[in-house]
Amino acid sequence: MRRTVRSITTALALGFALYFAARAIWWVEQPTAPLLMVAAIVLYLAAVLTAVLTSTNGAVRMPVGAAVLALLAGTGVPILVSLALEPQMRSAPFATWFIGATGLLAVVCIVRRNALCGWSILAVLIVVASLSMGLGAAFTLGLVGSITWVVVAQLLVLFWDRAVRDTERLADIQRAVSAWHATQLVRQRERRVRAQRALAIAGPVLTRTVATRAELTAPERLEARLAEGTLRDELRGASLLNDAVRQAISDARLRGAVVTVFDEGGLEGTDDVRLNEIRDELAGVLARVRSNRVIIRAGRDDDVAVTVVGRATGGSHDDDAVDLWHEIRRVAD
Repeated sequence: MRRTVRSITTALALGFALYFAARAIWWVEQPTAPLLMVAAIVLYLAAVLTAVLTSTNGAVRMPVGAAVLALLAGTGVPILVSLALEPQMRSAPFATWFIGATGLLAVVCIVRRNALCGWSILAVLIVVASLSMGLGAAFTLGLVGSITWVVVAQLLVLFWDRAVRDTERLADIQRAVSAWHATQLVRQRERRVRAQRALAIAGPVLTRTVATRAELTAPERLEARLAEGTLRDELRGASLLNDAVRQAISDARLRGAVVTVFDEGGLEGTDDVRLNEIRDELAGVLARVRSNRVIIRAGRDDDVAVTVVGRATGGSHDDDAVDLWHEIRRVAD
């Protein structure tokens, strides 16, 4: 769509430029200095073609060289035409071509996002046309039309740019909504998976508890405690867990260790590859631990993703009781 609009506006600009050039060479009376008239036509066509057709990497904004040439032409063409004609000839139909032509050049500059150049060309046109044929005659012979073109072009450019910004903003909002919706779907699936896992873990224990009216055997009580710990792990630190970590935690509890898992958002933003590496390293550490109490914490630290602390005696807060301190870096060494 954008390319189509640009091609249409380019064709219109070139068509009007050729029209004004044809009017310029259709002399009804011989100019006093025809070479100046020819120079004005050549300068005008060169400036228009350069302003319309040149671009840097396909950008809409006019290159600096084209803008300078357009400004020179917008200043030089009205002066050359005025010098090429006698004062009494300057109001002839073929002699006023430069008014519309220079106005078109100003419009091209504004459409190519160089408003300063366009308005400068229009200002020069108004001054030169007023001095050469009088302000009233200049307005009668086309200056009003050139001013109107420039004003309308400026308004259209402003409205177009605003519409483009609004469209981009709406597209960003739509992408954000789609991402939020996808995130919600992922979270819903995660909640379903966790609910199914909780039922798989706690369901048999609860069934036996109800069936025996809480009269459980020692192995069943141990299984109930393991199920409770597993459910707590799934609620507090699901991002830290994979099958290997779950098995290592279960083995540690079977040995009599008290394992506590805390996830404080320390793994947020970690890519999947590094997250799997962290979980595998955590599983290896837990497989070797022999502490009575193990604390696994994923805190919000710039360098450390997971900290594993082992204490020799449960409940002790003495620094000498710490027999394991292992830090898993956020970024692999």
